[in-house]
Amino acid sequence: MYLAGKHALVTGGGTGIGLAIARALAAEGAQVTITGRRIEVLEEVATDGLHPMAMDVRDEADVVAKIASAVAARGPIQICVANAGVAEGKAVHKTTMEFWRNMMATNLDGAFLTVRESLTSMRETDWGRVITISSIAGVRGLKGAACYSATKHGLIGMTRSLSEDYMGTPFTFNALCPGYVATPIVDRNVTSISERAGVSSEEAMKMMVSANRHKRLIEADEIAAAAMWLVGPGSGSVNGQAIEIAGGQM
Repeated sequence: MYLAGKHALVTGGGTGIGLAIARALAAEGAQVTITGRRIEVLEEVATDGLHPMAMDVRDEADVVAKIASAVAARGPIQICVANAGVAEGKAVHKTTMEFWRNMMATNLDGAFLTVRESLTSMRETDWGRVITISSIAGVRGLKGAACYSATKHGLIGMTRSLSEDYMGTPFTFNALCPGYVATPIVDRNVTSISERAGVSSEEAMKMMVSANRHKRLIEADEIAAAAMWLVGPGSGSVNGQAIEIAGGQM
């Protein structure tokens, strides 16, 4: 229970990677505020140590107000996991400004707002960890997903810059870069890839599985284990890193 007394915030904490991380944090004693746009999804998974809070990371006023409310209820945020995001591929010539702006607003603006507001209280403490959830698309271009790749590259750049800003302090900033993970996002992408590429659902799934070097989907708990390493004892010298979790070298 080495996180007893710590307050963690996990955006997109109702499903997939966010939920796996939130549960792992709570298992070590943290009080975890989980956010998302659908309160009913959050409430369904809100067991001991998980506190649901509806929040739209695209809305600055909402992020400012809700994080302040969480701090008032559970104390300063010392672990911030900026996980909320959307993943959808689209060819550039088919990418509308509406599509571009929504993905930027969620994946990049939302992470920026989440981290900025979390730092307000974190900076008043003597220890803190910020983890952003990027992607293998953040370390290499992902075919057919220029917009998504741009957001994930930007997320790594922001994370690395923050690590430089706070170098020598008790706060660290790292990005996790998963390959394809067995989450509802992959399920939705099966349909999307199938329609765009004109292949069967089975073939679409094989395309995603084959993109992971070890030829299997990654489990959400594997991403959570990496996050727990970054908040665990002895992690203070791991800072400004983009950690690939994709079954091998990308």
